[in-house]
Amino acid sequence: MWGEPFVHPALFYRGDGEYAAATAAFVREGLAAREPVAVAVPPWNLALIEAALGPQAGDVLLLDMTREGRNPGRIIPGVLRAFADEHPGRRVRIIGEPVWPGRSATEYPACAQHEALINRSFRGRSATILCPYDLAGLSDEIVREAERTHPVLRDAAGERASTGYAPDLVVDGHNRPLDEPGRYASLRFDRANLAAARTLAADEAAAMGFEGDRLDDIRLAVAELGANSLDHGGGSGLLRVWSADGRLVCEVSDTGHITDPLVGRSPVDPRQAGSRGLLIVNLLSDLVRVHTRVGATAVRVYFDLP
Repeated sequence: MWGEPFVHPALFYRGDGEYAAATAAFVREGLAAREPVAVAVPPWNLALIEAALGPQAGDVLLLDMTREGRNPGRIIPGVLRAFADEHPGRRVRIIGEPVWPGRSATEYPACAQHEALINRSFRGRSATILCPYDLAGLSDEIVREAERTHPVLRDAAGERASTGYAPDLVVDGHNRPLDEPGRYASLRFDRANLAAARTLAADEAAAMGFEGDRLDDIRLAVAELGANSLDHGGGSGLLRVWSADGRLVCEVSDTGHITDPLVGRSPVDPRQAGSRGLLIVNLLSDLVRVHTRVGATAVRVYFDLP
């Protein structure tokens, strides 16, 4: 396990002091080895790492995970792979903290799937990605799932192999039917009226206060999901739009089946022909949830209300 090119440990910590000491040591090891280092954590923890590193913080790419990784589906293509791909032929070192106290129950399944899918995305690549988990602030179930998504576990006592490592079980376990909404606007669409689906989403969004570029993002996300339904989901689909918990929610469902869980999470060569629908949707949205099985897929995208 430790001899493989990709290393993916979870860091279980208690308190600011333990967090700062462990993460700063991890960063310094990378800098000493002349590895490019990035840190993507919530801003309160970013401040702890900066303070612990002192002047060395200037040698590290520092990112606010509450912004860059607000949508967990964006983290692999927009943060982890984006940084690693900027340094071809070199080993990279990253701290990524996608799960923190305050993540909602709606967001967490996407976080857990993200952590599991890092292992597929980086298999065989020269990288070390450390993922901190706050033992005092997170539930026991979240900690148990971290043991399933990380082959190596670290804490104040040292480092050990995870006996519960089973990332595919986490991906499959969170592939569940999504809760049914209450009131919503809806439209069944096919090639003849996909434009009407975009218009419905934009009209509902505008009524909730969206405007300008953000309104364009919503229109584009629904257009991409609709195009996927036409090309891969049986040639038609159903759009539903509503608001919940301070967010606009747009869901597109069809009769397709997503068989590759990394679809939408892998960077795409711009020279490569074909749809980039789910990748674009992940990069634009504040959250994406997916339920897929043979004969039915629902993709639900969330945009924080302005």
